[in-house]
Parts: sequence; C-alpha cells; structure tokens
Amino acid sequence: MASYILRRLVATIPVMLIVAALVFLMLRLTPSDPAAIIAGDNATQQQILEIREKLGLEQPIVTQFFVWLGNILTGNFGDSFFFKKSVWDLISDRIEPTLSLSLVTILIAVVVAIPLGAIAAYRQGTVLDRLVMGFSVLGFSIPVFVIGYLLVYVFAIQLKWFPVQGYQRIAGGIGPWLNSLVLPATTLSVIYIALIARMTRTSMLEVLSEDFIRTARAKGQTETKVLFGHALKNAAVPIVTVVGIGVALLIGGVVVTESVFSIPGLGRLTVDAVLARDFPVIQAIILLFAFVYVLINLIVDLSYTIFDPRIVH
Repeated sequence: MASYILRRLVATIPVMLIVAALVFLMLRLTPSDPAAIIAGDNATQQQILEIREKLGLEQPIVTQFFVWLGNILTGNFGDSFFFKKSVWDLISDRIEPTLSLSLVTILIAVVVAIPLGAIAAYRQGTVLDRLVMGFSVLGFSIPVFVIGYLLVYVFAIQLKWFPVQGYQRIAGGIGPWLNSLVLPATTLSVIYIALIARMTRTSMLEVLSEDFIRTARAKGQTETKVLFGHALKNAAVPIVTVVGIGVALLIGGVVVTESVFSIPGLGRLTVDAVLARDFPVIQAIILLFAFVYVLINLIVDLSYTIFDPRIVH
C-alpha cells in the first residue's frame, strides 16, 4: 500500500508540471495587459512599459515560466500584481471560508442523499421513489445562483433566520460560524444531493437483487440492517466515487456561491484575480485546485479497499 501511495504521489509531478505550463501559457496569451489595468485609463505608454518591466512581463515567456517555476519549487508563489501582497498570504487568508463551505456542503449532501437514495431504491416505484427522482431532476436543472437568491429571500430577508451575506470565522464561535454557512452550504449541496441520491439508488437497486440480501433476510435480520448494514456497504464503491468527484467539482461551485453570498474565500479571490489579470494569484489558485483534485482522487482510490477487500492496489 505504501509503495502504491508513493507511486501515485510521484505520478502527480508530471501532471502538476503540465497544468502549470498550460495555465502559464494560456494567461500569457490572453489579449489584456495587467500592466495597463494597474496603470489605469489615463496612463501613458511609457508608464505602462515601466510597470511591465517592474513585473517582469517584458522578459521572454520561457524565461518568465522557468523563473516562476523555480520560485514555486522553493515555496515562493510571488506577489500579487493587484493586492500588493504575497500570493501565499492571500491564499492562506482565504482558505478557511472555502474549506468550511466545502466541508459543510459535502456533509449535508452525504447525510441527506445516501439515506434518501437507499430508501428510494428500497421503495422502488412508490410515490416516495418518484419524489426523490423528481427532486434529483430539479437539483440538476435549477442553476445554483437561482437557488441561492431564493433561499436568501425566504430565510434571510422574510424570516430573518440567517444573515443575508457574509462569513463568520470559526475563531468567533461555532454558532455564528455555522449560522453564516447554512444558506450557502444548503444552496451548493442541492446539486450534490441530487447527484449522490441518484447514484445511491442505482447502486442499491443492483445490490438488493443479490443472493446475499435474500440470505440475510432468510436469517431473520431486520430490513434496516439489511438495507444499511449489507446492501449499502456493497453498493458503496460507485457512491464513494461520485462523492469524490462531487468534492472535486465543489471547486467550481464555490466560485458562484461565494459571489452570491459575499464570502471572502478562494472563489471570490479567483474572480477578483481574473478581473484584474492578476497572473500570480490565478496561477497559484489553479495549481492548488489541481493538487487538491489529484489528492481527492487518491483518497477515493484508497477508500475502495475499505468497502471491497477484493480490490487490491
């Protein structure tokens, strides 16, 4: 197992290099000039050139890339063009809101979707099953920002149960922190509940017709134990895969949700950096997201052996 983990971690190196090269090249090929944005509308050509030289943008692209790559290998992500701060300091400050939102979202999705999908499979063809599948279709069909604004109108503006926008850091107390996350996490979790519930139902339907389920029932075990103790465990591999993909896709989802709820996380930072053509920040965030994606895939692969011991890495 240790050698497998080591091989997978080593295999991430060429992946990260390719991602780094592609992101760097794509940003440098964009028509807009960050120096012109920093200089402002009334800047002269000379002022723009001076800023470009100061930022190192006048150097050949290959030279810029290897200088940037060398700095990253030493832990230096450079300084932001726009925020005038270290990129790593910016990212460190924004990680907590994004991580909190992602964890609460996936927790809500897993806790709600897996029992919902399992019960829908157990009650196949009933009204409950149709309701779950109907919700699943709605979850995929309604855009995240529409759900967000709807929840804000009902639960924040009309009922005043939760704040309209903003984020409370966990250092300020679990209650205020959780209160600020309920609406954005619920908004973001809808699509994942739909996705995981549908996959759980499909996997459970296949397992519920297996011989070992009939054997468990013949032994007199309760339906709850048959459903969640035997069937769900054997249907877990595709469900875990979908949950892992869902966690990785959260990266894209938080960009919209953090904008709707004014949460100062990595999603908002990405939007601000893209608008300002802040190359060092964009490059660092995309590299971080790519690494997280690779890491999640590794964790998902390793978890397969827990649910199915026949799988050997």
